[in-house]
Amino acid sequence: MTILKEERGNMFKRTVFPLIKRRMQEPRRLIQIVSGPRQIGKTTTVRQALQECSCAFAYHVIEGGNRYRNDFISSAWNEARLKIKSEKLSEFILVFDEIQNVPQWSSFIKKEWDTDSFDGVNIKVFLLGSSRVLLLKGLAESLMGRFEIIRMSHWSYLEMKNAFNFSVEDFVFFGGYPLFASLMRDNFAMSAEDKERNAAFLVDAIINATVEKDILIDTPIAKPALLRRLVDLACNYSGEIISLNKLLGCLQEKGNTSTLANYLDLLEESGLISALSKFSIDRARLRASPPKLQVWNNALKTNFLQLSYDSLQKDKAIYGRVFESAIGAFLVSASYTGRFEVFYWREGDLEVDYVLKKGERIVAIEVKSNFEGFSKGLNVFNEKFKPYRSFIIGPAAMKAEEFFSIDPIMLFD
Repeated sequence: MTILKEERGNMFKRTVFPLIKRRMQEPRRLIQIVSGPRQIGKTTTVRQALQECSCAFAYHVIEGGNRYRNDFISSAWNEARLKIKSEKLSEFILVFDEIQNVPQWSSFIKKEWDTDSFDGVNIKVFLLGSSRVLLLKGLAESLMGRFEIIRMSHWSYLEMKNAFNFSVEDFVFFGGYPLFASLMRDNFAMSAEDKERNAAFLVDAIINATVEKDILIDTPIAKPALLRRLVDLACNYSGEIISLNKLLGCLQEKGNTSTLANYLDLLEESGLISALSKFSIDRARLRASPPKLQVWNNALKTNFLQLSYDSLQKDKAIYGRVFESAIGAFLVSASYTGRFEVFYWREGDLEVDYVLKKGERIVAIEVKSNFEGFSKGLNVFNEKFKPYRSFIIGPAAMKAEEFFSIDPIMLFD
């Protein structure tokens, strides 16, 4: 693994970069919302696009720890209007990063946007936010019909490979956090101090920040300590099917499973963890079965293992579970940008690890970390549901390198 590669003198650009740049160059039509989990490069990608555009711009980073007056947005907007007028500019790009940290932000954005639309002022607006919960709430309250969302998710294998020279084994273990990857040593021979540093980054910069700044800040949570313990447990059990009652027992918590279900929904909306439902044609039965827990980034799973990088490669049993979780993380993360659904399927002892659905098309995926090239569960599923495509991912079938190198949305083509 090496440091982040340079590309024509600039830092590596994510695959969503051309789309964001194109939206900046288009005529002013809609407010652009750049949304996604924490630590995936939203700020960097938007700044890169601004640097390649010839348009004047103002970039406002709204820190969560500061208190902002309600008129902060209007003040910044008036500065942009003054700049257009004084410098005789034909257009201007106004960016608010972490917009959800301004109280009642959506009503102020609506007011200023509508004023410009009426007066013919060509200010293009980009809003960035890590909290999808708060963003969607604000958008639904005031901005319906005035925006479109650019979805960003965790880094894919190809992005990590091109930026950091990641191998499949690296991606399975370290996941897709670029800053996390940059903390690693080239030979992965981490000292105890290195491991503690990396664990602290994941816990503080990602898990705690998501829980405290994106969820607790504006969502009534009766048991915040339970939510935090649920995150740890769900990361540890990623890739496994576990009932909510068993989760309650593991958490040593008495209460209603509906509380856990609600907390899992919040974690999914925040891009951390999903509780996958069992696949069924009858949508009313989707949540009747125990969920399959699935992290969106496999670094969240491996962070809770008491194994080093080298030790994991040698422990075939544990590696198999981690490998399956990595496949699931890749799919769930891609489902957010590709707008498809991810399930699992099980009937008795028969199981299919992941079932994808987009429209009427179904794709079945079985994961084999060993050299088995046959799955009875997949065969039964194929006979019962007639999926559009089915795959076995593993050494004896479709290689992990090949699978990780595709955009999962292509599986439906």
